[in-house]
Amino acid sequence: MHQSRQNALPSFLTKPLAWVPSSYFAEGVPFALVIWVAGTLFKDLGYRDGEITIATASVGLAWSCKPLWAPLLDMWKSKKFFVLFTQFGMAALVGLGAFMMQVPGLEYFQVLVPILWVLAFCSATHDICVDGVYITTLDSEQQAAHIGVQGMAWQGGRIFATAALVWIAGFLQEDQGMATNVAWSYSLMLGAATLFALGIYHRFVLPEGTPATRPESVKAAAQGFVTAAVDFLRKPQIWGMLIFVFLFRSGEGFLLVEAPLFLQSPVEEGGLGLSLKDKGMIDGTISTMLSMLGGLVGGLFIARYGLRRTLFFMALCTNVPNLCYVVMSQLVTESGAPSFLFVAVLVSIEKFGYSFGFTANMLYMMQQMAPGRFPMTHYAFCTALMNLVLVPTQMVSGLLAEWMGYRGFFMFVIVASVPSIIAAWFAPFPLKDETGPAAKSA
Repeated sequence: MHQSRQNALPSFLTKPLAWVPSSYFAEGVPFALVIWVAGTLFKDLGYRDGEITIATASVGLAWSCKPLWAPLLDMWKSKKFFVLFTQFGMAALVGLGAFMMQVPGLEYFQVLVPILWVLAFCSATHDICVDGVYITTLDSEQQAAHIGVQGMAWQGGRIFATAALVWIAGFLQEDQGMATNVAWSYSLMLGAATLFALGIYHRFVLPEGTPATRPESVKAAAQGFVTAAVDFLRKPQIWGMLIFVFLFRSGEGFLLVEAPLFLQSPVEEGGLGLSLKDKGMIDGTISTMLSMLGGLVGGLFIARYGLRRTLFFMALCTNVPNLCYVVMSQLVTESGAPSFLFVAVLVSIEKFGYSFGFTANMLYMMQQMAPGRFPMTHYAFCTALMNLVLVPTQMVSGLLAEWMGYRGFFMFVIVASVPSIIAAWFAPFPLKDETGPAAKSA
């Protein structure tokens, strides 16, 4: 049935570019809703940085624990089935959150955090299966060719949530006079509708993914998990690779949740005091193109020069732009903050650098760590470990910012970024680098 439906589609809808960007856009939206947009919402409702980062970052455990149930996803149906199931499920959850925001007198923090936990679980499951379709449908050359598109699309989903949805909430409050909770309700409704529309689209264009060997029972799936884990730990130079993956985002973890709160915090508290509309404009209209371009250019850069040759440089590009936040925090005074244009330029530089360098981390996991008998499960191991370092760093980032002040905190982030750069210098390459001149000449 699926094959006949695929054959009935126009040829351009059966190519990777028909589903890779939309699939990874769909990955970025719920992750951004949980990790960033929820923080902006709670900040807008008057909660402190410390309690916001503890709540939103702890939910991130779902992405770190996803290998525990990844083998179970091969027991029933197909990878595509779970992609569709979770996309529609996430649409329903975001819609539920939008409905709850309309109820007056609720303690929204207590109501929304449980929804965020379930949303994170669905999002992590969705990520496993989208990555599984990508890895089992595309060969190494296609993976390398589309890694920049993948990263760019994921960033597009993140920016849609953190920019467009935030801007809409601000517009409804500032220009239409809506109450904070009502404005956010309508914004979340748009997020829910977007996820639902993506589910409808992917029902027709998403490949099934290469079928895996189905375990006969939960016990067999658990045994399969143990087998996959042992096989993973026996890979050549695995501990060096694990150290690299774990440390690559060490500095970024402190920045991810707290930096957007810094943009929103009042000037008298050392923040930039941006309105929701200005924050959405900077994170979206001004920096969107540069951020998405960074992911695309990063993929092309690796494809041309090779991952091995560029990994250290990519780590520098990911971490050095964090200095932009040091500069902005130092320029905040009692009389005011830097201009809108100045902030927009520095935030855009940081986003371009992050997107450019992050493609190297994803491709390293995909081509050096995932290949073997269990590519989907092993890739899930890698992304889980990558996210694991983010949980404690994000959780304490708000508390550290409250304790150190924004100036001291962003200086601390620079120091915390050093292990990432060192790890990139020493990262092992046990498998042949399938990118760059060496791959083309082989």
